[in-house]
Amino acid sequence: MNLEKTYQTITTQVIDQQILLITLNRPEVGNALNTMMGQELYELWRDITEDCGEIRCAVLTGTGNKIFCAGGDLKERNGMTKIQWKRQHEIFERHYWEMTDLPIPLIAAVNGHAYAGGLEMALSCDFIYASRSARFALTEVTLGIMPGAGGTQNLPRAIGERRAKEIILTGKPFSAESAYEWGLVNYLFDADQVLEEALKTARVIANNAPLSIKQVKKSIRYGSQMELKTAFRFEVESYNHLIDTADRIEGVEAFNEKRPAQFKGS
Repeated sequence: MNLEKTYQTITTQVIDQQILLITLNRPEVGNALNTMMGQELYELWRDITEDCGEIRCAVLTGTGNKIFCAGGDLKERNGMTKIQWKRQHEIFERHYWEMTDLPIPLIAAVNGHAYAGGLEMALSCDFIYASRSARFALTEVTLGIMPGAGGTQNLPRAIGERRAKEIILTGKPFSAESAYEWGLVNYLFDADQVLEEALKTARVIANNAPLSIKQVKKSIRYGSQMELKTAFRFEVESYNHLIDTADRIEGVEAFNEKRPAQFKGS
């Protein structure tokens, strides 16, 4: 499947044959999420899930180095009827859910501010690298709504319930330094280095066994929602799927022969 299609609101680029770079591309409005972007991202996540081909890792960023994503496009939403609003949000829900269930790792390269739906998008990635100058916020309560794309669930899981309540209930922005200190962000870099560093990590992941990576994602995502002993059993079942793979044989042979493993995803 060709993942380098032409889109109106995003761009896609295959790097080193195994990494897909996805860029939110509406810089004139802070890469804000509108209906078309929601539809195009949903289509892209679905395509990746159905057939990612040689792609083993993806990186999500925004055009420019000041704003990753400003959240929902409020100009488009101005004057929407209840029905129109709910129909649009249904598209957004599908986009976020499909994104969360991607079989391959997705790294957020947050090159600038991430507000509201933009922060929720970053939270839906597997982990986050961010610009030192970035600011974060879930501002929905200042607009008469609330986070509706995982914010009330993913943020508490990332930084703890009490701190998340304060952030969501006040709608106040917080700094990249705070995001790093609280465990929301893995690393901080200068704005012009964020994408480069995310791609470096994507290359490391892409060199590992792809079936192992997929099983790890499933084990962490679903196991974290289970009682611990059940989660242990789920982990072992995920592990057992890898025993008969060619990549497992190759990995052990490469180790013993003191050479880099050549994983094929089989």
